[in-house]
Amino acid sequence: MLRFSTAGESHGECLIAMLSGVPAGVPVDIVQVNRELWRRQQGYGRGGRMRIEQDTAEILSGVRHGKTIGSPIAMRMENRDWKNWIEILPVDAGDPAKHKAVASPRPGHADLAGALKYDFPDARYVLERASARESTARVAAGAIAKQILQPLGIQVASHVIRVGGAELQRDAEWAEIAALLDKDEVLLNCVDVEAEQHMKAAVDAVLRTGDSIGGVFEVVAHGVPPGLGTYANWDERLDTALAASVMSLQAVKAVEIGRGVTAAASLGSEVHDPILYAAESADKDAPNFTRFAREQNNAGGIEGGISNGEDVIVRGYLKPISTLRRPLGSVSFETREPVKAAYERSDVCVVPAAGVAAEAMVALTLAKAVLEKFGGDSLREMQRNYQGYCEQIRKF
Repeated sequence: MLRFSTAGESHGECLIAMLSGVPAGVPVDIVQVNRELWRRQQGYGRGGRMRIEQDTAEILSGVRHGKTIGSPIAMRMENRDWKNWIEILPVDAGDPAKHKAVASPRPGHADLAGALKYDFPDARYVLERASARESTARVAAGAIAKQILQPLGIQVASHVIRVGGAELQRDAEWAEIAALLDKDEVLLNCVDVEAEQHMKAAVDAVLRTGDSIGGVFEVVAHGVPPGLGTYANWDERLDTALAASVMSLQAVKAVEIGRGVTAAASLGSEVHDPILYAAESADKDAPNFTRFAREQNNAGGIEGGISNGEDVIVRGYLKPISTLRRPLGSVSFETREPVKAAYERSDVCVVPAAGVAAEAMVALTLAKAVLEKFGGDSLREMQRNYQGYCEQIRKF
């Protein structure tokens, strides 16, 4: 059973990622982990915090001589901004006069709900943990999950398909999406240059008005074999797990598998993917799991809660972030009088970064499903089980 958890606050000493259940013998490339952390920090519309932090992971346990050893993996990501918060957020009692309260809750954030739940006099501690800064630790854990999937030929990447009203007007090919992983200059992580410029213009417009902007990202998992997940129980369906994992990301308010949204307004004959049978796949780059194939992929690679061998496609709908440079109306925690909502240094657009965090969640979900399906206390054992299964379905 693959399990992961995170710890840490936005302005605390560090962030921690814990990952257990990883088989022994999986090669771990720390450069690749740090590359994923770097990708999360990129994108047009990011705020000043990203100029302070240079996220890198320090592996504390579970990896020796470049490979996993079967024990829990712990990783630490330093918050460089901590030096400015040592006296504001000390572990001990400290000086109450130096506490930096979040005195009025921000609409759309966890501030008010969290303060009510935990009986806090202001929203400082809510902000510190609810912040999307926490997704740094998820990305580190997801980078390890990607390295579990790599020996099986499974890859995960994302791209942005909409920012505000600016939208990619065509489908993207896997090769285009995968190529974004290697870009050293990230604007809005869109496969189409013209569409990306329209997205940039949408961000520029809200920059001028002190507002924020959301959008839609798409995560694609390539090389996923048929048979992950099951229809047998509601909580074992692969789409259930994927939807929950992506929905758990900060500011995500809706999740779509394949063409789920447009399918709701379409006829069955327009939505369902016809099944073909051929001796060999016409696409020489496609994984040759089975001779069954589809001429389209509206289902997003999942039918009846089970992967069907096509690319798994998950879209996340990201609301505009809640911190605005021109704050909305709120109420003072202390006086209960009308005031403007609190402002903390923040981003304007985080859709590309959210896509990277969603890649991590999809990779963690798929790695868990792979380990449940193929088991193995070591990578070699898991690979033998996987190869035997692939041979079985090729002969079906």
